[in-house]
Amino acid sequence: MVILLDTSPIVNMCYYEFMIRICQPEDIDRIYFIINEAAKAYQGAIPANYYHQPYMPMDELKQEMKRMTFFGWEVNGGLVGVIGLEPARDVTLIRHTYVLPQWQKKGIGSKLLNHLKSLVATSRLLVGTWADAHWAIDFYKKHGFSLLPDKDELFKTYWDIPPRQIETSVVLEHIEYTENKIKCKGGK
Repeated sequence: MVILLDTSPIVNMCYYEFMIRICQPEDIDRIYFIINEAAKAYQGAIPANYYHQPYMPMDELKQEMKRMTFFGWEVNGGLVGVIGLEPARDVTLIRHTYVLPQWQKKGIGSKLLNHLKSLVATSRLLVGTWADAHWAIDFYKKHGFSLLPDKDELFKTYWDIPPRQIETSVVLEHIEYTENKIKCKGGK
């Protein structure tokens, strides 16, 4: 399914065809590559016992693909970035936002995130990330997310991660969804 097709000048004035699409089971090898290449940025930034290569083993990725829908940013027929959307009870979770290092800082993560935000049907949109991954926190803040103080309870309710990872991670919520939730409950 094609979501967006755009032919724009980028990188040395060459023309590329871009597309956001739903990832399919046959994309698993490419998703695996993207996640594990981009996750190398975590080395030295997250607790050493959680950083390993591959960062996400293939068996774990297979399980994750059963729980959520991945969307990919495709350039000339090849995926260069991915983002996951996971419905979890009464909220929507953003999961596994990764762009290949050589394609970062070109707006791909932003476009994937904006596309995902347009699909959210719940009143809350949450994302969890490592507390020391400042670049990821800054990215989400730039896109209207704010850190939440009740992150431990949120992780225990909506994620399936170990206690040590909860201690060393943060949860952010998209402000627009929070404001809409308040308005729906009779707020101003």
